[in-house]
Amino acid sequence: MSLADSVAAVAKRLSEVSQHSYQNPYTALDWPETVDPDVDWFSSPELLSLAGTPEWDAMPEAARKRLAFYEAVNFYSLNIHGEKSLMAGLAERLYRKEMIQVADYLHHFLDEENKHSIFFGGFCTRYARVYRSRQFSVNEEEVPRDVGDFLFFAKTMIFEEIVDHYNWLQARDERLHPVARYINRNHHVEEARHLIFGRQLVTELWRTQQWDAQTVDDVRGYLAAFITSSWREYYNPDVYADAGLTDPWEAAETAWQSPAQRKHRRTVTAKCLGFLASEKILPEEPVDAF
Repeated sequence: MSLADSVAAVAKRLSEVSQHSYQNPYTALDWPETVDPDVDWFSSPELLSLAGTPEWDAMPEAARKRLAFYEAVNFYSLNIHGEKSLMAGLAERLYRKEMIQVADYLHHFLDEENKHSIFFGGFCTRYARVYRSRQFSVNEEEVPRDVGDFLFFAKTMIFEEIVDHYNWLQARDERLHPVARYINRNHHVEEARHLIFGRQLVTELWRTQQWDAQTVDDVRGYLAAFITSSWREYYNPDVYADAGLTDPWEAAETAWQSPAQRKHRRTVTAKCLGFLASEKILPEEPVDAF
């Protein structure tokens, strides 16, 4: 099966933009020797996983800023882990006959994700550490190739939709340390292209699939579970431990159940869920995520 001409045309236009906006990640940012988590904001406070909870209300400003720093480290770590899987998946699909029409853009996609990892990893390794991931993955060898391809690009799109919401807001937040603003702004600019491509490709792969009802149900169930597990990683007990909270695991569960956080997750994911619903990819919202 070959991809629709419209997908190939979008990939060609995006490749041209990527060529014109190429940058060297090793010279694009001047890293400060040290940063002070108790003085500067590194995440927008309204986006933090404890925002709107009693724990947050009881925190002095220095403690809030320290939490914001470690949540930035967690956010960047999530991107590192996500991009490692993404780069492996893109490399595997380069020059497959089904993807040959978009191979040039897959090269740019892969290059840009690698550069993003340099920024995210640069922050984490200079000022803290890379947090572990608790995300699950599907073994693509156990499903037909077309199912694996769809799941790969759909997961990528979902993950990037959530991340880009944070990037877009934090790139504009003048309270944030300049390094944090730069990392978020740079990521948003390039992820915007990836999302255009991702939506086109996911739509094409879904509309041309010829799966039986059980496979469709399995795919939908997996994507719903992926959305929930992706959000769960934003409520990281390791972050709360480093920020000095007394009971990190209880804090994570309390925050997850918080009405304010449920509303936050729904707001951030609304655009992505709207797209998935409009294409009949998901027939309803994944309730466990909200």
